[in-house]
Amino acid sequence: MSDPVKTEDPLGEEASFGFASVPESDRQDLVNEVFSKVAGRYDLMNDLMSAGLHRLWKDELINVLAPPKSPAPFSLIDVAGGTGDIAFRFLDAAGPGCKAVICDISREMIEAGKAKERNKTQSKEPLAFVQGNAEALPFEPSRFDAYTIAFGIRNVTHIDAALAEAYRVLRPGGRFLCLEFSSVKMPLLDALYDAYSFNAIPALGQLVAGDAEAYRYLVESIRRFPDQERFAQMIRQASFERVRYRNLTGGIAAIHSGWRL
Repeated sequence: MSDPVKTEDPLGEEASFGFASVPESDRQDLVNEVFSKVAGRYDLMNDLMSAGLHRLWKDELINVLAPPKSPAPFSLIDVAGGTGDIAFRFLDAAGPGCKAVICDISREMIEAGKAKERNKTQSKEPLAFVQGNAEALPFEPSRFDAYTIAFGIRNVTHIDAALAEAYRVLRPGGRFLCLEFSSVKMPLLDALYDAYSFNAIPALGQLVAGDAEAYRYLVESIRRFPDQERFAQMIRQASFERVRYRNLTGGIAAIHSGWRL
């Protein structure tokens, strides 16, 4: 695998959109367009692309978070979590008094999450949906006990701004958790993963979601994202402490953790 490159250029005039360079001011609109196209089939495609592994990775994210099971006022913000996979898991695992807010920039992804919520047979607590940008969250400082973002931070134009916002909205003692595709660390698996990603995933996107290009961007965005060590250093630079990461499935994905202390 080639080394990841920076999300935006040093001059701040261009940003990566997959392997292409685009005006920085246009990138967020282009990303929004991708997710508006795939929102209706997003969960199905996740199952097909990962052979269901994303469900195990998300379960493990909740295990690491370890929501309180006894009655406690505990609040989670799940950023870029429109379809609700993390927030629903959190509420299912948490005890009374735990609440979750989903903040996503994509209206279509939020609508997909709301539709899923309506289809759930039971919910311990109401789930709030807020449309907002990870780089400028519409919440007051020190609002939440935990911040999660799963497979979303690589779609942010300014990752450092999103990390600063995560720190800002967490209470002292709050925890940051990020689940993201990462750099494969196992010989042979990396070559197989590349071949699968660049060939099978766009084909699946065309077949299931009717859009190969959207999924080609998603594959390319994974390759442009900083590897485990570089991203951990970015989290430290955002003032988080006790920063750790753990590879999942040979580094295909990784859980990154930090604390606001």
